[in-house]
Amino acid sequence: MPAAGSPNARSRTTSAPTYPLHIVLYQPEIPPNTGNIGRSCVALGAKLWIVGPTGFSLDSKQIRRSGLDYWDDLAWELVDDWDQLIERLPSQRLWLLTKFGNRAHCDVDFQMGDALVFGRESTGLPDWLHAQHVERQVFIPMPGPVRCLNLSTAAGIVMYEAARQIGMLHNVPPPTMSRSTNTELET
Repeated sequence: MPAAGSPNARSRTTSAPTYPLHIVLYQPEIPPNTGNIGRSCVALGAKLWIVGPTGFSLDSKQIRRSGLDYWDDLAWELVDDWDQLIERLPSQRLWLLTKFGNRAHCDVDFQMGDALVFGRESTGLPDWLHAQHVERQVFIPMPGPVRCLNLSTAAGIVMYEAARQIGMLHNVPPPTMSRSTNTELET
C-alpha cells in the first residue's frame, strides 16, 4: 500500500483536523487543473476531495508540475463516488458551482467548513446533483461574451472569495520569496 502523501496514496490526511474550506472536484478530467487547484488548497489550508473516476492517473507528472512542489503538502482524499464523499465529508453545507446557479458567488454567505463543489471540465455537474441541491447552486458573474471559465480559474475566484468572507485572509503577511530569484528575501 502506498505511503500517505505518495502520488499513489488515496489520502494525504492521516488525522481528522478541521479545515476552513473543502474543495470538491467531481470526476476531473484535466490533470493541470487538478494540480493548480491543489496548489490553491495548500495556499489556503483547504482540503481537496477528488470524486472518481478521474480522467487521468493521480500520479500524473502533469498534476505534480502544475501543483509545483506543493503537492506533497496538500491534504487530499480520493473517494470512489458521490455517496462515499457524503459519508466522509464533514461539511453539511455544499455549494455547487455551475453556470445554472441561482445566485452569484459574491452574494453567498460562506461559512467556515463549507464545501465548494466543481464539476467536470467537459460536462459540469450531473443533473441529479443539481436536483438535490437546488438552493445551493452558485455562478460566477461574467459580463463579457464568454460561456465559461477554466476550472482552476473558477475555483480560485470562489475559493478566495469564501476565504475572504470567513476571515482567512486578514492579517496575513506577504510571501517572503523574491519574484526574481525565488529565494527568501534578506532582512
